[in-house]
Amino acid sequence: MIRVISGIYRGKRLKKVPGLATRPMPDKLKTALFNILRDEIAGTTVLDGFAGTGSIGIEALSLGAVQAVFVEEAPAALSVLRHNLDKLGAAETSRVVGLEFNRGVIQLARENFRFDIIFLDPPYRLLDERNPLKVIRKRGVLAPGGLIVLRHHFKTRFEGRFFDLKRRTSLGDDTLSFYGE
Repeated sequence: MIRVISGIYRGKRLKKVPGLATRPMPDKLKTALFNILRDEIAGTTVLDGFAGTGSIGIEALSLGAVQAVFVEEAPAALSVLRHNLDKLGAAETSRVVGLEFNRGVIQLARENFRFDIIFLDPPYRLLDERNPLKVIRKRGVLAPGGLIVLRHHFKTRFEGRFFDLKRRTSLGDDTLSFYGE
């Protein structure tokens, strides 16, 4: 079960993507993340990259983000994501981009989007092949003073060389790395 843990949608259950292709963020990790960011969410525009069910962007909307953009390429996840947004009545403050992450960021950059907070929860193996921070830097979609939060496996030796590492928090097998300028 996936649920919203705080804010105006607190306690609402979200539909889960069937199968093992998506890896929802556990409540403990999501709680830790939003305890860190709680005072920084209100009034922001957020990007939920590799969105899956949309639970991270929805949590940000629940805590007062003014807009959430979700980038997801898997058809099954897109269907669940749209269902979750409609169920909560959050579709008006949301945008869903059904593209591979790099292509989605390129499209958003063309439309002059800038995000205060970017959440990235890519498949763990993707970080061995490419660096999602590179396209964010190259396309300039992080607003000045903005923050990128990357979830990865604690054993992943990820180089975030395009931004400065501001903080790192680990819980179980997961690590949240916070990047900015």
